[in-house]
Amino acid sequence: MIGLKIPKKQANSIRLILQEKSILDHEWKIKRVDDYVYLPLNKKPDAMLLNELNLSNSNLVETGFEKLQKRPQSIEDYLKDRIPPEKMDEFKKSFDIIGDVVILEIPDELEEEKYIIGEAALKFTKRKTVYRKKSEIRGVVRTRELEHLAGEDQPVTIHKEYDSQIMLNVKEVYFSPRLATERRIITNQIKDGEIVIDMFTGVGPIAINISRTRKVKIYAIDINPHAINYLKKNINNNKLKGEVYPIRGDVKDVLDSINIQADRIIMNLPETAHEFLPIAIKHLKSGGIINYYQFSSDYSEPIKMIRSTAKPRKVEILDQRKVKSRSPGVWHMAIDARIS
Repeated sequence: MIGLKIPKKQANSIRLILQEKSILDHEWKIKRVDDYVYLPLNKKPDAMLLNELNLSNSNLVETGFEKLQKRPQSIEDYLKDRIPPEKMDEFKKSFDIIGDVVILEIPDELEEEKYIIGEAALKFTKRKTVYRKKSEIRGVVRTRELEHLAGEDQPVTIHKEYDSQIMLNVKEVYFSPRLATERRIITNQIKDGEIVIDMFTGVGPIAINISRTRKVKIYAIDINPHAINYLKKNINNNKLKGEVYPIRGDVKDVLDSINIQADRIIMNLPETAHEFLPIAIKHLKSGGIINYYQFSSDYSEPIKMIRSTAKPRKVEILDQRKVKSRSPGVWHMAIDARIS
C-alpha cells in the first residue's frame, strides 16, 4: 500500500497535518525504519499538499504495514462471538467499579456464561477482581451476597473519590460509587463550623469528603460494626480539616443517649429514612437543614413526609432532585429542607 517516507524529526508535525486532512490511514500501524518514519495513507496526496509539506513524489513509496489491533470499546466487544447474540440482550451492561473491584449484574439466563463475562470485565476494566451480585441488598447492615468470577478473590479495596481515599470490604459493607455526585452536592453545601450528624454513614464517604475540605464536627453513625471499623481507618488515611466521630449503634439509641443539636442531619437511607425523621427533627437546631432521601415517584410524597413530621415547626424546601433511578417510575429522591 502507499506510504509517506519522511525523516523522524518531521514525523509528528506531518502526521498531524495528514490526520487533519483525513489522509492518514488509522487502520495500519506507523512504521519506523532507521532514521525514517513511514506513514500509512488512504489516498495519494496531491502536488499542492506535498509542496506545503516540503515533500515530493519521491517521498511516496509502496510498502507493507502491520494491521492496527483496535482495543475493544466495551465488554460486549470482548464477548463478541463468545456469547450467542440472542443472549447478549439479557446481559446487564452497567456495572459498578469500586477501587480495584468490579461488581456485575448477570441474569440467571447467562449462568453458563458467567465466567466468560467475568473474564471479559476483568480485561476491559483492567481491575483486579470481578464479582457478581447474588442477592439484593438486605438486612439492617445493608450488604449483599457476592460470587467471585475472575481475578483475585480480594474484597478489600481502596476507592478514590474526589481526592478522598475510601477503604472498604465490598462483602461486609454497603457502598455505592453511583452516589459520588450526590455526595459532592452535599459537600458543597457545607460551611465551616457546622455540627453534622451523618445518620447512616457506612464507611463514611460523605463524612470524609466533607471533613477533608471543611472545618466541621461530624457525628458519623452506623449499626454495622465492619463499616465503623473501616470508617476509623478512613479517618486515619485521609488528611482532614474537620473532626469525625465514628459511633456504632442504632441511630435512635445513639441520639437518645447523647445530647447533640446539629446544624445539619444527613439521612441517605431512602428505603427507611422516614422512620427516623422524628428523632432527626428532635436533634436539629432551629434553622438547621435536613438532607433527606426517599424512594418515590414524585417530590410531593417525601416533602409531605417532612412537613407532617416537623409540625408545628416551619419547613422551607431549599432543593429537590432525582439522584438515580430505582425502577421504572420510581426514583431515589433528595430533598434539602430548612426547619425553623
